[in-house]
Amino acid sequence: MARLFGTDGVRGIANSELTCDLAFRLGQASAYVLASDVHRPTILVGRDTRISGEMLESALVAGICSVGARAVLVEVLPTPAIAYLTRYYEADAGAVISASHNTVEYNGIKFFDKNGYKLPDAIEDRIEEIVNTGMPADFEVPVGERVGRPVRQRNATRRYVDFVKETTNVRLDGLHVVLDCAQGASYEVAPLVFKELGAKVSCYYHEPDGTNINDNCGSTHPRRLCELVRELGADVGFAFDGDADRLMAVDERGQLINGDQVMAMLALYLKEQGRLRQNTVVATVMSNMGLDIAMKKHGVKMEKTKVGDRYVLEKMLADGYVLGGEQSGHVILLDYNTTGDGLVTAVQVISAMVKAAQPLSRLAGVMQMMPQSQYAANVADNKKYDFDKNEKIIQKIAELEQKYKDKGRLVVRASGTEPRVRVMIEGPDQREMDRDVYALSKLIEHELRG
Repeated sequence: MARLFGTDGVRGIANSELTCDLAFRLGQASAYVLASDVHRPTILVGRDTRISGEMLESALVAGICSVGARAVLVEVLPTPAIAYLTRYYEADAGAVISASHNTVEYNGIKFFDKNGYKLPDAIEDRIEEIVNTGMPADFEVPVGERVGRPVRQRNATRRYVDFVKETTNVRLDGLHVVLDCAQGASYEVAPLVFKELGAKVSCYYHEPDGTNINDNCGSTHPRRLCELVRELGADVGFAFDGDADRLMAVDERGQLINGDQVMAMLALYLKEQGRLRQNTVVATVMSNMGLDIAMKKHGVKMEKTKVGDRYVLEKMLADGYVLGGEQSGHVILLDYNTTGDGLVTAVQVISAMVKAAQPLSRLAGVMQMMPQSQYAANVADNKKYDFDKNEKIIQKIAELEQKYKDKGRLVVRASGTEPRVRVMIEGPDQREMDRDVYALSKLIEHELRG
């Protein structure tokens, strides 16, 4: 049986793969496991804007309350807000109903412990065991006054906005910021943050209707934001994904600044302030080689992990680092939050601009991107981890690894959140890389299709 939890919680097509029954059982199991030593545990619950969110929230909360726990509903807020608010309100755990950057038909459920950290594999395995086999035989079902109940926390949005603002000591008066809220969880909080810091804000994709989340907008579709920054003559643009844990920036020329480039500029910003602990940045094997080159040039060390912000975070916590992330826009700043936080990252980027009195293009220019080609092969979900067991695929991978051995690199990995295998090549010739990536990806699709 495939593992229920992926790299970012449980995710699937809402009401088909991620059903209300599954959400109910996840609510029961998580409340039991995450707060088993607490008499009446409290779990904070938030969600993004997709249409299935309230349905799954009702089921999850019912499961939580059925084991005697208390559910605190903060409604639509970014994922990193739940991580922060779980700590702020001293809850025993946090839960987010979101499928992040995925389209509307998907949804997901992910959990934070009482300290706001994503759960380790061992805890997820324990929750999954109970989901699959039922509550332990010695569990006493609460009745009467021992049944849990949901309550709504009305000031959660205000508290998170204030928290994000408190991560900087600069004012943004005179700066023009363009925001793409992905029709998602940042639609209310992002404009508030930047307006209250003094910026002129032009906001787009901030009218969610439940069905338009991530629909040709947000951090996975930043083209329109690039155009808007140029058209409006703005100083900077920021694009979030559906749950606002990712950030893509756009400089004053309308050029996209990805997660690797954001990490490069923030590394130097923190280093100048003496805040880049152990003088190290943590990235993944998918990060562009240009990041390694830039950091080496400026005397900053690099650590690499497998793909997934949870693995970046594990490395950061284990070795005491404060900055890490992914090219996709997950940037973790442990001085501020326990997970990737798109709004906090955006505020730090613009703070660096103000303090340096330089445009984003100049700051991000510290890193030059190496040519890179990527493709996501669509495969059967139950076969996505089999690419290294198929002889035809193995042979093609070996052929390309030999070809790029001395002039680039090849990375092939299964997506932790989607039925896809991602292929990436870095090298000197863009057209040649595009052809090779496409050929390998199509072979993978053919061999691992449903």
